[in-house]
Amino acid sequence: RATGAEAAATGPAATGREATGRAGAAVHSGEAVASVLAGDVIVTLVADEEFGSLGTMEVLRSFRADAAIVAEPSELCLTLAHRGFAWFEVELTGLAAHGSQPERGVDAIAHAGLVLRALDELRSEIEAAAAHPLLGHGTVRVSTIAGGTDAATVAAACTLTIERRTLPGQSPDQVEAELRALLERLAGNVDGFRFRLSRLVARAAFEADPEWPIVRLLAERATEVLGRRPEVRGEPFWTDAGLLHEAGIPCLVVGVDGGGAHADTEWADAASVDALTEILTRTITDFCA
Repeated sequence: RATGAEAAATGPAATGREATGRAGAAVHSGEAVASVLAGDVIVTLVADEEFGSLGTMEVLRSFRADAAIVAEPSELCLTLAHRGFAWFEVELTGLAAHGSQPERGVDAIAHAGLVLRALDELRSEIEAAAAHPLLGHGTVRVSTIAGGTDAATVAAACTLTIERRTLPGQSPDQVEAELRALLERLAGNVDGFRFRLSRLVARAAFEADPEWPIVRLLAERATEVLGRRPEVRGEPFWTDAGLLHEAGIPCLVVGVDGGGAHADTEWADAASVDALTEILTRTITDFCA
């Protein structure tokens, strides 16, 4: 149970991983209707959804579905879009020299500073572009930076990891080309600027069609359960809905209310777990009847 201010604000809440509430709702709704349906219900409790998504990728190799519901934290709102992402590594190669004679070397850390400045300019361009109605703008940022060997040596190498959050319609190939062009401009204008760009992981953004039958049906059943039309929104984070969408499976995201993601105090509102269970049960019953 939640304690203190959280309990006062939210009422009864189950502490522990918020995913437990979503998983429980999915399992209970599937059990409740499995014996009376004409169609099949596949409940998957997958691992690795926050990195390589190996669980969902394996599911997609083994099963096909007419529709999917992804239970991620949405506060019982309907998530019809979320950003994608791409992680890149940039290796800058300089030339080591004694710190007393820096003119004899090529400082890879100084070149990293030029990359940071260029990324600031790219960020301004991203924010000046037209905003997505549910997602706003994409983002770009440096996640890690490492370089140099000691205080008395000009850095011969510096490595940056860069995260680019993307919008629907922006492919990993497009944002990689954008980043490569930025680095090539620096290489053409700065003596000794040498780089190697690698794509680490990339996932496309997701956007549902509000007219898909699964979206319309779940919205109707959520309205019945909640007594109000659920809010439609987009999320800045990525979910496995992106993979399902790429595989041609109509889907949307809906999940419980809660907070404290990834913290020791992560929690889910108990009433929202009950509501999600009922919403899923009614939706599955009608979709697979």
